[in-house]
Amino acid sequence: MQECVFVDGVRTPNARAHFEKGWFRNLRPDELLTACYDAIFARNKAVDPEKVDAVLVGVANISGCQTDIGRLGWLAGGYPECVPSNTLTNQCPSGMSAIMHAARAIMTGEADIMIAAGVEDMEKVPMGANYDFPQRLGSRYNGVDLLMGSTAEKVAEVYGIARDDMDNMAIWSHKKAYAAQQAGKFKNEIVPIKGVDDAGNEMLVDKDQWVRETIDPAKLKTMQSPFKPGGTVTAATSSPLTAGACALLLMSRKKADELGLSYSYRYHYGVLAGCDPTVMGIGPIPAVKKLFAKTGLKNSDIGAIELNEAFASQSLACIRELGLDNPNAPFEKVNMWGGALALGHPLGESGARIVVTLLNVLKTEKPEARYGMASLCGAFGNAGALTVEKI
Repeated sequence: MQECVFVDGVRTPNARAHFEKGWFRNLRPDELLTACYDAIFARNKAVDPEKVDAVLVGVANISGCQTDIGRLGWLAGGYPECVPSNTLTNQCPSGMSAIMHAARAIMTGEADIMIAAGVEDMEKVPMGANYDFPQRLGSRYNGVDLLMGSTAEKVAEVYGIARDDMDNMAIWSHKKAYAAQQAGKFKNEIVPIKGVDDAGNEMLVDKDQWVRETIDPAKLKTMQSPFKPGGTVTAATSSPLTAGACALLLMSRKKADELGLSYSYRYHYGVLAGCDPTVMGIGPIPAVKKLFAKTGLKNSDIGAIELNEAFASQSLACIRELGLDNPNAPFEKVNMWGGALALGHPLGESGARIVVTLLNVLKTEKPEARYGMASLCGAFGNAGALTVEKI
C-alpha cells in the first residue's frame, strides 16, 4: 500500500446563502470551485493539471447549477478534458467521502495525484430542492421527523441537551472563530474571491461572512425555536444557510517526493457510518466508534478534533457520548477555531472543509500531536469520520 499525503488544501470563504445579502450571490458554485483549483495549482506549480488522475467532488444536492458539478465545474474552469471526474453525494459527508475515495485510490496504487473537493450553494440550490422521496419511506418514517430541525429537536430531547448549554456552545463557537479570524489563522486555507457587499458593491471577500464579533447571551434567551412549538433549538444554535467550496490536493508520497513537494500529514483511516435518520445528528457517535475499533486509537491519541456543528444539540450529544472533550464549551481540542455555527455549513463542502481546517490547526496549534480526527453527521443518517497522521 502506498502512503497518501496531503500536499495542500484550500477553501473559499463561507458566505451567506442569501439572494440579497450573500457576498457570493453573483457567483455560481462552479466558480467557487474554480477559485479553489486555481489556488491549488498556483501554490503547487510543479503539479501539471493534466497529470491529475481524477477530480472527485462532493455535493449534497446534485441538481440545478450543481448538476454533475464535478465534471462541468472542472471544464467550465478551463481545465483539461483528459482529466476525469466523479460527482458524489451522501449529504453532508460528501466532501469527506471525496477525500476517502481519493486517498484509497492512491493507497491502492490506482492513482498518484488526486483532487478531492466539496461545494454547496444553498441559495441557488436550496436544501431539499427537486427531491422526490420514495413513497415507501412513509411506512417506515414520518416525513416531518426527517427534517433537519426536527432531528435536532429530537436529539436535544433524547440526549437531555439543555437550552443554556446549546446557547453557550454557539457563543463559544463565534468567540473561537472570531479570535482565529482576527489572528489571521485562516489565511493559509482561505482563497480571497471578489464578491459583493450588501449594497452590491464589488469587494474582496477574504473572511467567513457569518462570524460575529460578539453575541448577547440575553438576546439568545429570547429566541424561539422555528422547528417545534416550545422547542429548544433556535437559529443561533443551528448552522446557517451557506455557500462555499473547498479542494484538497492528495498525492502518493513517492510522487510528492518526485515533484519536490512538501507535506506534513498523511491520510490514516476513514469510515462511513449510518444511524436512525430521525436523530441524524448523532452520526459521529457510531462513526467514531467504528473508526476507533478499526484502528485501535482512543481519545487520548487524538491531538485535535474538527466536529462539524450542524446543530449545537447534536454536537454536544456526540462530544458527551464519545467523551471527546469537556461536556460544555469552551473545549480544549474540539473546534479550536470555532465551528459551523459561526463559520457556516455549505453542506457538500463541510466534510472537506473540516479536514483542511484540521490540518492547519494541527500544524499551528498542536505540532506535537501524531493524530487528528474529523467527523460529521449528515441528512438521512449518513456520517463520516477520518484520521490524519503526522509524518
